[in-house]
Amino acid sequence: MAHSDWLIGGERRTAAADRIYAAATELVVRDGLDALDIDTLAERVHCSRATVYRYAGGKAQIRDAVLLRMAARIVESVRDAVSELSGTERVVEAIVVALQHIRSDPMRQMMMGLSAGRDLTELVSSPVLGALAAELTGITDDDAEAAQWIVRVVLSLAYWPMGDGAAERQAVQRFIAPAFG
Repeated sequence: MAHSDWLIGGERRTAAADRIYAAATELVVRDGLDALDIDTLAERVHCSRATVYRYAGGKAQIRDAVLLRMAARIVESVRDAVSELSGTERVVEAIVVALQHIRSDPMRQMMMGLSAGRDLTELVSSPVLGALAAELTGITDDDAEAAQWIVRVVLSLAYWPMGDGAAERQAVQRFIAPAFG
C-alpha cells in the first residue's frame, strides 16, 4: 500500500512531531506506557526510526510528550480547583481532584494496563510529572523529591483506590498534608 509523503509542505518539524506524538499517545492508551516501542511507532506513522528520533526524540522525550498530552485536561481541571488555595489545603485538593480526573480519563486505561509488580520508575521519574505536581500543589521547595513523592502518591492511589472518595480525602489529609504543613 503506497503512502503519500506526509512531511511535504507546511512546517515539517511541527507536523512530524505532532503526528508522531499523536500515534504514540494512541499506542500508549492501547498497550500501556511500558510497551511503547520506537519500531512500532515508526511503522504506525509510516516513517523510519531515524525520522522518529529526528522529529520527536528518543523514548524518554516521547514518553514525556505523551504524558503532557494525556494530562492536559487533568492539569487544567486541577489548576481551576486549586487556584484560590494554598498550603496543605492546596496539596490535598490537587491530589483529590487529580485522582477524580485520572479515574475518568484515558490515562487511567494506560495506568491500569501496567501490570502489578512492574517497575514504574520510568513513569514516576518523569520530570514532566514532577513539574506538574510541583506547580499544582504549590510546592516551592527546590528539592524535586517532594514533587516526585506526590507523583508516587497519586499513582499509588490511582492504581489502588481506597473505594470511598471521602475516606480517600481523609487519608490524604491525615497522612499526606502533614508532610507539607
